[in-house]
Amino acid sequence: MKPIRLLSGVLTVGFWTLASRVLGLVRDILIATLIGPGPLMDAFVAAFRLPNMFRRFFAEGAFNAAFVPIFSKKVEADEDPQRFARDAFNGLAFCLLILTALALIFMPALVWATAGGFSGDERFDLTTAFGRVTFPYILLISLAALFSGALNAMGHFAAAAAAPVMLNILVVTALLFGPSYLGGEAIWWLIWCIPIAGVAQLALVWVAASRAGLRVRPGLPRWTPDMKRLTRIAIPAALAGGVMQVNLLVGQQVASHFDKAVSWLFNADRLYQLPLGVVGIAIGIVLLPDLSRRLKAEDHAGGRAAFSRAGELSLALTVPCAVALVVMPVPLVSVLFERGRTGPEDVQAMALAVAIYGLGLPAFVLQKVLQPLYFAREDTRSPFRYAVWSMVVNAIAAIGLAPYIGWIAPAIATSLAGWTMVVQLAWGARRMGDVARFDSRFHARVFRIIAASLVMGAALYGAELLLRPWLEQSFVRIFALLLLIVIGSIVYGIAGQLLGAFQLSEFRSILRRRRAS
Repeated sequence: MKPIRLLSGVLTVGFWTLASRVLGLVRDILIATLIGPGPLMDAFVAAFRLPNMFRRFFAEGAFNAAFVPIFSKKVEADEDPQRFARDAFNGLAFCLLILTALALIFMPALVWATAGGFSGDERFDLTTAFGRVTFPYILLISLAALFSGALNAMGHFAAAAAAPVMLNILVVTALLFGPSYLGGEAIWWLIWCIPIAGVAQLALVWVAASRAGLRVRPGLPRWTPDMKRLTRIAIPAALAGGVMQVNLLVGQQVASHFDKAVSWLFNADRLYQLPLGVVGIAIGIVLLPDLSRRLKAEDHAGGRAAFSRAGELSLALTVPCAVALVVMPVPLVSVLFERGRTGPEDVQAMALAVAIYGLGLPAFVLQKVLQPLYFAREDTRSPFRYAVWSMVVNAIAAIGLAPYIGWIAPAIATSLAGWTMVVQLAWGARRMGDVARFDSRFHARVFRIIAASLVMGAALYGAELLLRPWLEQSFVRIFALLLLIVIGSIVYGIAGQLLGAFQLSEFRSILRRRRAS
């Protein structure tokens, strides 16, 4: 895959991920409006986090970190990738069926382990009930992720990237029309949409894979040499994914002892996840199979170029987003969430968390750039070791700071842990040779990207002061926020061009080549 095709793939994945995240933001606005911070939303967040927690083991995380490089190399060498995909599908489905059955039986224990602060109040029983409806989503979304990984490895990015949109479309539709026209509480419409969306996502990528020539049919699991190899690689990655989930659970455990804190952190998390998903996840998805094929073909120069352009693009798009989250969190949160059951006190709390997450955003994206260097070499043990240290930093910060600064401690701990992980990944990659080193063009541009972002931040700060009267008026504040975003984008584009952080002609070239292809 040439660098231009890598960037084209990033744009494809990024477009659909942006659509998913924007719809996800609409979903979260509706949840905040119709349900609002409190016991119901706390219980929903904790229940929905259960399948998403295990999803990191069996979907985008551990399993795909092992599956995608092996499958990509089999595609490159024409070593019957279809049989490998079939065996992986059947083995994964078997494990997930057992996990789902156990989780449904022992759901109260899972809730106690992940949100102990709920014990003794109504949130515990609500989370248990919600969890039994949402947990089967893990089976559906993990199998969908396997097909998505295979499609990405074959260079078909659109269907896999579009699948997550299904969840948000269904939830938004249900929340807008279900309670008003069909009756019932909004929370139950929300809960039951999750497994239904899982079915829709799996169907979409299964059909897309079949059309791409990958025809997988369910069957009994087989213990083959390839499955042994897959398991050997996946187990350390699962442990690494488990460590990252421990970080989330430590934060949730701390937050569950404070009223509304789980809801506040959830909404703040959604805001920084928007640029993280569009940039970081898109780059990680495209870069991993590309690096795997290049290593197989011993194309080290091409691998270094792809790695450097991925890092450059990620910072060019992420650093200004991070600056914006730090400079103007209150207008963002107020315009998006302050309505219905979400009031000014909730806005101030969420804005503080957004600013702190913004400081960690570049680290979260750089992880997505650096990890493929390890996964493409089928090395999942090193990221596991680094993740353990990240977990230690997170736990010490979250638990140690909570008695002094309260519910915001988990947000600070998350950002600290993110930077700890990046430093370790970068340090460990030094032994991989030139392919794991950013080239001279990257080094020339990175400080210019930071400078252009700071210029944009200063412009946003001044513009916010001028627009503050309009940002406080309910009918025009959304237009004032859009104007702020436009001002920031224009200033960053001009500053970046003048400082040499990037050339706008490069993006136009990418778009022209995409249209031509």
